[in-house]
Amino acid sequence: MEKRRLGQSGLLVSVVGLGCNNFGGLKQSLDLEGARKVVHAALDAGVNFFDTSDSYGTNGGSEITLGEILGSNREEIVLATKFASPMNREKSTRYNGSRGYIMKAVEDSLRRLKTDYIDLYQYHFPDPQTPIEETLRALDDLIHQGKVRYIACSNLAPWQLVDAWWTSKHHNLHSLLSTQAEYSLLERGAEATLFPALERTGMSLLPYFPLASGLLTGKYRKGQAVPADSRMSMSYFQSRLTEERLDTVEKLIAFAEARGHTILELAMSWLASNPLVSSVIAGATKPEQVTANARAVTWKLTAEDLAELNELTGK
Repeated sequence: MEKRRLGQSGLLVSVVGLGCNNFGGLKQSLDLEGARKVVHAALDAGVNFFDTSDSYGTNGGSEITLGEILGSNREEIVLATKFASPMNREKSTRYNGSRGYIMKAVEDSLRRLKTDYIDLYQYHFPDPQTPIEETLRALDDLIHQGKVRYIACSNLAPWQLVDAWWTSKHHNLHSLLSTQAEYSLLERGAEATLFPALERTGMSLLPYFPLASGLLTGKYRKGQAVPADSRMSMSYFQSRLTEERLDTVEKLIAFAEARGHTILELAMSWLASNPLVSSVIAGATKPEQVTANARAVTWKLTAEDLAELNELTGK
């Protein structure tokens, strides 16, 4: 599989990554053996980028699951996890970027993942109570200690990315290499706000929800009932299932099928066509989904294709 440089570094990640939020004990998540099949399918497909968080699953369950599975494959992958999200919302709802929190969180993640180092340690959500310099200095220390190799973030506003970039440069600290944000054929708000910040700082984008929570898989069609056990049946996602979006989905399906492809292949290859994107993070609950995601990016869209897709999606 094609590998791309992450930010302004020598770290190479597969253009399709595996999101591991489906591991670890939450409702509808995979058990250990189910997760093992997905992980090994990803390795077989050439995926080397595995993304998780200490807050995925129950009590760090996703990290625990990955730690149990990886074994001798640990050295072959780029292992990414996150900190800052509350582990127990009954005790705290704070997103914590303080030095004290980070120093404990990294030790807990290392223990759960059964590893001596984390390849990419990501600031999950910004903490308005902690100055960004404090967070960056703590992360810089972890790099010097060898516990973390590179640092990144997720869900930071564009101005926060630029502020973090300037702070790193001004204080001679290691810089954030990438950010995770929602981006897909149906969610393109990042283009106007986030992209200029990425171009200025040299950071990469790791898009999440690349399939728009399932809308870009062809699973949800206009005039058809939403499957009772699907993500779109959950209240959090129902607001995304609008008539306008379903109309766009039908147009995208027609576009893909006219070229001998599926809408999933279109969604993944469209993201991969963007030079700001280093890896498309896609979750999976079945091995065949991993294989399909990996195969999807082999479709190389032309400039004419991209222009037509802009028209279809109103951009």
